[in-house]
Amino acid sequence: MSLENQVAMVTGGRRGIGFTIAQILGENGARVAINDVAPQEEIEKAVEELKEQGIEARGYIADVTKKEEIKTVVQDIINTWGQIDILVNNAGITRDALLVRMKDEDWKAVLEVGVQGVYYCTKEVLRYMMKKRYGRIINISSVVGVMGNAGQTNYSTAKAAILGFTKSLAREVASLGITVNAVAPGFINTEMTKKLPEEVREVWLQQVPLRRWGEPEEVAQVVAFLASRAAGYITGQTIHVNGGLVMI
Repeated sequence: MSLENQVAMVTGGRRGIGFTIAQILGENGARVAINDVAPQEEIEKAVEELKEQGIEARGYIADVTKKEEIKTVVQDIINTWGQIDILVNNAGITRDALLVRMKDEDWKAVLEVGVQGVYYCTKEVLRYMMKKRYGRIINISSVVGVMGNAGQTNYSTAKAAILGFTKSLAREVASLGITVNAVAPGFINTEMTKKLPEEVREVWLQQVPLRRWGEPEEVAQVVAFLASRAAGYITGQTIHVNGGLVMI
């Protein structure tokens, strides 16, 4: 799965699954640009950690819902490294509530980051991939985009939309040597999920046939495979990393 001489852009890349994806891509030889809306010092810390592992990395503060900010980031990556071969659309937020209690702004915010952000980032990067006639686009969806989850109508809608986006775009750009796939993680050990009450974690765990939570590395390794030339004949697919929670 060598990614030598490849350049990857990972949105939402300063921590959690996004940071681990950047890490694994870098370990496989890619130069990595992480983008997030976090404070400058947090992004710098993440970049420094990657560099300490021998990974060539850059960090950017940009809101994926702001077209001009994404355009600036992509242009800087091109100016610096001359190419973008891999795009990982990982950025996402949650604003959970039952639908009858959900605030309009929370519905809108989740869809703007989870859907509009994917649109802006992909469209901007795609121009360069099309010229090169090569590219790997990996969209991070979620098991709830497939099975649904009470209290997450906004998040489930955003993650389900990504799956339709993935399939349609895969058909549009396949002839140009660009593959588009999605990865749908299940219950993964991250900072966010570790803060859940133990009783909630236990209820969720009982639904997983493997009887354990997934690790960010297990998601990232799948992303790295899809980003590699070894996955050149895979496009328009959703790879489920959920311990058997959903079997399709």
